[in-house]
Amino acid sequence: MPVAGRIAEQKHLQAIRDGLILAMPLLIIGSIFLVISALPIPGYPEFMAGFFGEQWQDKLLYPVSATFDIMALIVSFGVAYRLAEKYNVDPVSAGAISVSAFLLATPYTVAFTPEGAKEAIDVTGVIPVQLMGSQGLFVAMVLGLVATEIYRYIIQKNIIIKLPDGVPPAVAKSFVALIPGLVVILVVWAVRLLIEVTSFESIHNIISTLLSKPLGLLGGSLIGALIAVLLVHLLWSTGLHGAAIVGGVMGPIWLSLMDENRQAFQVDASAELPNVITQQFFDLWVYIGGSGATLALVVVMILRAKSSQVKSLGRLAIGPGIFNINEPITFGMPIVLNPLLIIPFVLIPLVLTITTYVAMSTGLVAKPSGVAVPWTTPPLISGYLATGGKISGIVMQAINFVIAIGIYYPFLRIWDKQKLKEEQGAESSAEQAAV
Repeated sequence: MPVAGRIAEQKHLQAIRDGLILAMPLLIIGSIFLVISALPIPGYPEFMAGFFGEQWQDKLLYPVSATFDIMALIVSFGVAYRLAEKYNVDPVSAGAISVSAFLLATPYTVAFTPEGAKEAIDVTGVIPVQLMGSQGLFVAMVLGLVATEIYRYIIQKNIIIKLPDGVPPAVAKSFVALIPGLVVILVVWAVRLLIEVTSFESIHNIISTLLSKPLGLLGGSLIGALIAVLLVHLLWSTGLHGAAIVGGVMGPIWLSLMDENRQAFQVDASAELPNVITQQFFDLWVYIGGSGATLALVVVMILRAKSSQVKSLGRLAIGPGIFNINEPITFGMPIVLNPLLIIPFVLIPLVLTITTYVAMSTGLVAKPSGVAVPWTTPPLISGYLATGGKISGIVMQAINFVIAIGIYYPFLRIWDKQKLKEEQGAESSAEQAAV
């Protein structure tokens, strides 16, 4: 804990944490619409289509695009803003420069496949939405820190344009940011030009390219599953969307294994299915409540937390958590860059991967039948449907949920005590101030 405390007090980590929290209200709003758009209720899509038309789901997802899909932009501004506050320089200018640097580092190119065409073509001059969301989060955080460090260094060295005293303060501040902003833009521009002549082509591609080859070798083995799960949660721990990055490479492999099970199940529902590791294996038995199996953490927060902050967040997150949406907890607790909660967040999925694999490979629990159950389907219901109507699928989910609660509980107690002391200290200070 002393080491974790010193790490948590580091200004750059605090800036990242606080910058991520800035996006939390938007994520909660987006989560509500995401749940409504994908309720796993038989006949629900037909009911909604009958009232609101065939495009009802697309329209419901508009707010999701306006919240989740701009997460990196919000965090880019927030990280720079919070770090600039710690250096006592203008945070608004730092945030604006950071956003500009992030957009400069992002190639305005997307792949588009015209109707009837066999191959995709690159369309330039458009901002790629996927890089404005969680996939661009890591680059946004790094550039937020780098841009602010350059900005504050130049400001503190007094290399600025000073206007006469009669100039309005807002105008004077904008000119103060002129030279630092120019330097930041020039640095990021130069880096982008250098990367473009390499095989990576962009800063964003560096991360995905470096991960692609090792992930492609993992396949459907237990060792491969453990490595994939470990990478997912280590990436999530730094604020990077691990499921999107790892899933982008492993998804096709896991989906093909799932389809092999589907074909065997269609031939003979009672036959031994060939694969344990499929996309459903992770979505429904390992990631109960989302990456890190955080639904168990939310339940413990509601039932056992004494801190009003922790308990309130648990009540807020239980709705999305039931449908396996956990951004309110991941970024709101936060788990990202939290030295204490990262431990169970990474450990639990590894344990659940082992328990589920052993149970299914030995025949104690039915393997996923290849039915494409939506990932938003609540636990227990999803376990029953994904195994082709086997009770053992429900039992395995329940066992994994209990295991996750047992591992999360002692860590949450420590975190809850810290937050309770902070709240009591704040109340005491307020009472003394009133006296």
